[in-house]
Amino acid sequence: MEGYPVKQYDVPVKRYCQTLEIEGDPESIAEYCKRHNEIWPEIVQGIRQVGILEMEIYICGSRVFMIVETPLDFDWDTAMARLATLPRQQEWEDYVSLFQKAKPGMTSTEKWRPMERMFRLK
Repeated sequence: MEGYPVKQYDVPVKRYCQTLEIEGDPESIAEYCKRHNEIWPEIVQGIRQVGILEMEIYICGSRVFMIVETPLDFDWDTAMARLATLPRQQEWEDYVSLFQKAKPGMTSTEKWRPMERMFRLK
């Protein structure tokens, strides 16, 4: 198994970790991954516009895990409220929600569940 390189920043950052359950059949999983590999430019622009430095999504079966890195002064609630109003954001949420175990029309913050860090190797 190979690891994944970690981006280095000129400023201290903090990390948010969230999880989401998706439909578990192989076709749905493949389509969900495909759609994320073809993410719309407006969505990437919006993510950057609200101050997110890096976003990664990992998958294991039907469970996805998202890591978001931001500057230390980043306020999650403010940024997500703003992100929800940006062009095509709700359209994107609806587009990918077909494969998520979530209700149609939900925003990103309503679908993704924050994870609590339970261990850190110091």
